[in-house]
Amino acid sequence: MSTARGKTGLVIVASTRAARGVYEDRSGPIAVEWLRGVGFETPDALVVEDRAIEETFARVIEHPGTRPDFIITSGGTGLNSDDRTVEAVAPHLDRQIPGIMHALWTRGMASTPAAVLSRGVAGVIGKTFVVTLPGSRGGVKDGLEVLDGIYEHILRQLEDYHDH
Repeated sequence: MSTARGKTGLVIVASTRAARGVYEDRSGPIAVEWLRGVGFETPDALVVEDRAIEETFARVIEHPGTRPDFIITSGGTGLNSDDRTVEAVAPHLDRQIPGIMHALWTRGMASTPAAVLSRGVAGVIGKTFVVTLPGSRGGVKDGLEVLDGIYEHILRQLEDYHDH
């Protein structure tokens, strides 16, 4: 039985064009399908404009009692001036997990040298795990390959966390 049973997940996609309906978001559904497939209860991806990511993320994590157990973001990790996902997430992290980012960059480099341009972060807020993935389908797939091998360990380690 998966350790994710009974756990909640959320995918937040930062994409101004997808939020405005210019094109359909295609990275969020990949992450949602993975979360559901390993046992998380999760709604469809929340798609927001880049400029709304900081407010949206702060609202999602505001109350520890309703905060998802596992948050995956997609998009907003590049070098464009409106890429703000890292700035939205990093200040809230209680602890960063740089090894996960190293694994994500290494996996991504097997697909494209541009993977190192992602400014992602991974870490925990209380008992919630958060990772910021690139906005591309390939970047999300690569990230999920890495997470597939470690998500159960992450959940087990966070089981003993007590809010202070």
